[in-house]
Parts: sequence; structure tokens; C-alpha cells
Amino acid sequence: MKDPVCDMEVQEPPKVKTKWQGKTYGFCSAGCLAKFQADPGKYVDAHKSVKISNIKALYTCPMHSEVVQEGPGSCPKCGMALEPKDISASPENQEYKDMSRRFWAGLFLSLPIIFLAMSEILSGKPLEKFLSMRLVNWIQFIFVTPVVLWTGYPFFERGALSVVRRSLNMFSLIALGVGVSYVYSVVALLFPELFPDAFKGHGGQVPVYFEAAAAITVLVLLGQVLELKARTQTSDAMRALLNLAPKMARIIQPGGAETDILLENIKRGDKLRIRPGEKIPTDGVVLEGASSIDESMVTGESIPVEKIKGSKVVGGTVNGTGSLVMEAERVGSDTLLSQIVHMVREAQRSRAPIQRLADTVAGYFVPLVILVAIVTFIIWALLGPQPRMVYAFVNAVAVLIIACPCALGLATPMSIMVGVGRGAAAGVLIKNAEALEIFQKVDTLIFDKTGTLTEGKPKLVSMYPVEGISENDLLHLAGSLERGSEHPLAQAIVKGAESKNVRFSETKDFKSITGKGVMGSVDGRNVVFGNQKWVEELGISLSRFTAKADELRKDGQTVMFLADKNRALGILGVSDSIKPSTLEAVQLLHKEGLKLIMATGDNQVTADAVARKLGIDEVRAGILPEKKGEIVKELQIKGHLVAMAGDGVNDAPALAQANVGIAMGSGTDVAMESAGVTLVKGDLRGIAKARKLSRATMRNIRENLFFAFIYNVLGVPVAAGILYPFFGILLSPIIASAAMSFSSISVVGNALRLRRFRI
Repeated sequence: MKDPVCDMEVQEPPKVKTKWQGKTYGFCSAGCLAKFQADPGKYVDAHKSVKISNIKALYTCPMHSEVVQEGPGSCPKCGMALEPKDISASPENQEYKDMSRRFWAGLFLSLPIIFLAMSEILSGKPLEKFLSMRLVNWIQFIFVTPVVLWTGYPFFERGALSVVRRSLNMFSLIALGVGVSYVYSVVALLFPELFPDAFKGHGGQVPVYFEAAAAITVLVLLGQVLELKARTQTSDAMRALLNLAPKMARIIQPGGAETDILLENIKRGDKLRIRPGEKIPTDGVVLEGASSIDESMVTGESIPVEKIKGSKVVGGTVNGTGSLVMEAERVGSDTLLSQIVHMVREAQRSRAPIQRLADTVAGYFVPLVILVAIVTFIIWALLGPQPRMVYAFVNAVAVLIIACPCALGLATPMSIMVGVGRGAAAGVLIKNAEALEIFQKVDTLIFDKTGTLTEGKPKLVSMYPVEGISENDLLHLAGSLERGSEHPLAQAIVKGAESKNVRFSETKDFKSITGKGVMGSVDGRNVVFGNQKWVEELGISLSRFTAKADELRKDGQTVMFLADKNRALGILGVSDSIKPSTLEAVQLLHKEGLKLIMATGDNQVTADAVARKLGIDEVRAGILPEKKGEIVKELQIKGHLVAMAGDGVNDAPALAQANVGIAMGSGTDVAMESAGVTLVKGDLRGIAKARKLSRATMRNIRENLFFAFIYNVLGVPVAAGILYPFFGILLSPIIASAAMSFSSISVVGNALRLRRFRI
């Protein structure tokens, strides 16, 4: 489907879509807005007149990915600020800027309050010579009011919304603790005569806690700023990846003239000139020239990759000293860079199964904490020392503040966010948090052979025709048939024939049988071309070629048979070289304790030859594509956790069936969509990297959950005053708020360690 305004393709349904004036829009690759009706993909019209800036972008919660709304706001579940779904939609984190501004203003106004409050315990009490205690309280009131009501306004807003939405969260406790401290102190300042003697301290004064309200607000703001900064750094890393693509490209016009155009104006099929040292503007294929290209920003590998005519190039990578002419194949949101960023962002928002534990606890936690605070107040009011009500009030507020579950809410998402970003930097794309969690437990790994263990670029190396038929005749018949197939082996036959200048004929009645071969009529002659089992099933004897075929297979070649309706005409051997990194990858995976299985449609002898070279534990040969999924299911029934690695369309069902699917970045889009992990470079060593990353991330999550749980388990009883009867120790609300902020900071800091993890 094309946008009628600019003639550019509009995806159906659109990958990127937003809402404006109640209607859903999708973006075409030129940036126009294509309107869609309720029926996804039903095209109505397009509008260039609508400016993208007038449309509210979609925002989502980093902790609850199911929460999506137009424009910024707060999450109805956890109260956290929403962030743009599209990483490029907001170049700056406005929430981080706003919280930073509130923090510094609150800190500036709170310092005098803390100083005045502490004057009572200073040696000699110097302020009492100049100021009465009542005047000191009034000065604190003047300073604390903007701290609580302006800098702390977001906490009260979100706390109130949590009550309205019946979803109590950390902001419920913060708003309650700060609000009670402030309101109590204001009433004590303005109407001290309302309070009975149980509230009055030494000298008959009703104590105020303006300093507690101010300190709690500022310390919570500090925790929010540090957390938002960590999230911003992760987003900035993804945004920097998008910005790797140059802003301009040099296009070669049909007449040969060269001009510079904006990147967004590049269309599929455009010819582009890449000069030495320039960045590749978009994904495509080299038409002319040769050079080495630095792909480290995409694959994580620092060694430049040689590119010649026919080589694929990736947008954002850096050209070396050579000059290239390329054809644009993927533009806009379809480029690998854009897909990487999209996949990483989606994975960072996904929820790991382990998070269910934190969610379950958090669901009961806030109401339980409020109950504990009420019980604490009652016990101290009845049994505490004088002034009992003051002790009851202070300890109840301390319980509310120290038990704030923000560390619990951050424990899993922060580790997932950082871990997924670290994997992307190393060329390992994690599709969702569930795959990241499960991968550490996988005990069996199944490989496809072609394109996974091997280069996926087979070459014709052997030809043995029957007597009376030349090699060119053999290639003519086989090549004419295989021109209609997209299978890598078919392309090897066609290219081998072309290299010998063999001319092809039109094939009639062409038919392809998946996993077996092809048949058709060439020059009026009915011929079949495929594997031994299938050709023999058709009733054609292959005995004269059996010995030679076994010899080629032992050498690792894939053998295919050509025959007409009467007899075998010859065999062709195709060899697909093993990737240089595969042997090292297999050794690394064996060290990880994985059982390795190769599932291939190749003959048993050929498969065994490859397995012996690599040291693979088990071989399943002669497997039709649809049977790979059955092998995965069979192992799962036996209790194994199975990962499947593949690169083709025919691998997609098995990738989806596996506990973790692993796709080669050099493979098909269908395979990558079905997989939980994608190796950008298609290097199997990336599987070992993903395994190490999975273990490190899950260990980090468990550490964070331990910090959060142990902090609350120990902190709440101490704040309630359990140590007072034995040691005379009480926890002030200020210390409680500092401890609460420290717990969040410790979780964020621990998660950020993953950025330096070596994989």
C-alpha cells in the first residue's frame, strides 16, 4: 500500500502509529501521516498538512509496559512518570529536568530550616539569645511551605491519584508521611491551645516537624533525580545509536549527476556514493568499489569488515579508505539501526517472570504498611513515655517513610533496562525480559546447519554427470530448474552455472517440494532435482552414484541428484564452509554445560562429517523443516529447557516453539520476529555472550530484590520503635527518609554495574 501524497510505502498495519483527534495514524517512510480506520490496515487518506508536532506522542510506563496513553503523565499503577514509546520523540527527559529543578530549589530552601531546627541541640543554644522558639517555628514555616507545596507537589498529585484509582503505591506513603508532618506542624504553630498535654514537650511547647517534612521531600526528590538520570542515560545510549546515521547522503541521479540530499528523502532503490571516511547513510548493497567498514557500533566487533560488490552494508557504520556506490534497500524505520533501537526499547519495557514476586508483594505492601503505622501510633499513644502523642506521631511517620516500596519496584526493571542495553552494545539483541531470564536455565541447544553453523553461502564444487551428458548439460538442466527457487543451495547451483557461462531455458510446470527438491519441464524434458530419498521415492535408481555421493558427503558436501523420468542424469556437490568462529563458539557453549544438537535436512553422512569437525553432541539429519519444531517439543516433554538457533523462514516455527529462540542477524525477518534473542552479526559466540549476560542480569536482579526486601524487613520494625525498650534507639523521620532514598540509590547503582560487565 502506498501513500497517495508522496508515493511512499505505508506499512499495514503501521509499526509506528499515534493518535490525534481520536483517530489512529501511521507514518509512511517519508514522514507523512496515513490515516487508518478502526479496521487495522484499511487505508483512508494521507495528510501532509497535519504537523507531527501537533500530535501527542504515545507514552508508556517503564515499569508497566501495558500502560500506554497520549502525552506525558503518571502511571496509574505505580505513579511513576511515563516516558515516550518512540525514543526519538523527546530529545530531553522533561521529567528529569523538572525533578532536578525542584530538588535544587527544595535543597536551597531546606538548609535554613534544618539549621534552625538543629539549633536547639547546639551547645549553648546561641539562637535563643536572639530569637524565641515561636519565631524560629514561624521562620521554618515560611521556608518549608514552598518546599512541601511546590517542590513536593508531584508526590501529592500522584498520591491523590493512587487513592482515586484504588491503586496505592510508593507515592501514597510519601504523600501521607509528608502531608501529615506538615499539616500537624502548621496546626501546632497556629493553634497550640488545641493540643492536650500529651502532645507538649519540655517548656509546654507543642513540637513541630517542619524540618522532617522538608528533609523527607528533598531526599525523596534526590532519589527520583538519581533514578531518572539512570533511565535517561539508558535512553541517551539508544538515541546516540539512532544518531549514528548521517544527516545527509550523496545521491547519484539517473543522468550521473551527484547531489546531497537529506537522509529522510532517500528512497528504496536510490544509488548513493560513499566516500572514504563517511558514514553509510542507510542499509543496502554495494554496487561498485571495495572498502573496509567499521561495524563495531552495531555488532560490537572492533575489526573492520571487508566489503566488495554484492556485500550488504548497514546504515550508521563507518566507511574506511575505499570509495563505494551502494543501492538503498531499507530506509527510515526499516533500517537495522532503527530495528535495534525499537527491539531494545521494547525489551527494556518488558516484564520478567521474576517480577511477579515483587508485584505480588507490592500489591499487599502499601496497605500493610499503613496498618503497621496505625498500630505503631496506637501502641506508642497508650504505652509510650511522655509526651506520648509526640512519640506516637513521630514513629508512625517514620514507618510510612522508611517502608516506601520504591526500591522494590525498581529492583527488576532497572536491571532489565541496563542488561538489555549492555547486550545491544555487544551485538546481542534481547527481545523481551522473559527470554533473558529463561536463557540462564537452558540445558539444550539445537542448531540449524546452513547459515547458522555455516556461512550460509554454499558454492558448487563437484559435478558428476552420467555417461553421454556433459557437465554443461547437467548445469543447464539443474540451473534452469533452480532459477525458480530461493533456497541457498539453489542459488549456489545457479551461480555455479553462470560462472561457466551456461545459458538457461524456460522451465514449465515448475513445482517445489519443501525439504525435498524441485521438478519441471526443461526443453520439453521432464526432470527432477533434489535429495536422494525423494528421487528414489519417485522410482528412479541412483545405485550408480551411491558410492561417489557417500565420498562427497564424508567431505562435508551436500549432494543433490538430477534425473529424468527414466534414469539418473548426474549428481552435484555443494559445500557451505563452516564459519571461522563456530568451533570456538561450540567450545564455549560446552563449557556452559549445554548439550548441543544439530538438526538439518542434509544427509546423515554429511551432517556427521560437520558434527565431527565441530564436536557437536548429537545429530538429527534428514529433518524436514516442519519436523524441527517437533524435535524441540519432544525434548521439552522430557523436561529439557531448549534453545533453538536458526536463520531461515523454515526455522521460524521451531524458534517460536523453543523456550528461547535465537536468530542470526544475517537471516530472515521472519526468523528474527520469532526469536527471543537476535545475534546481529550472526556469530554463534554471541550465544555464549547472551548466556553470560542472562546469568549476570538475573544475579543482579536477585541482589536488588534482596536489598529491597531486607531493607524493609529490618527497617520497618526499627522505625516502629522495637529497639527503644532495649537500647533507647528511635528512628527519626529524617533518618527514615534518608534510609529510604539510600535503598533506591543502592538498587539503581547495583543495576548500573551491568554496564561495565564484560561479555
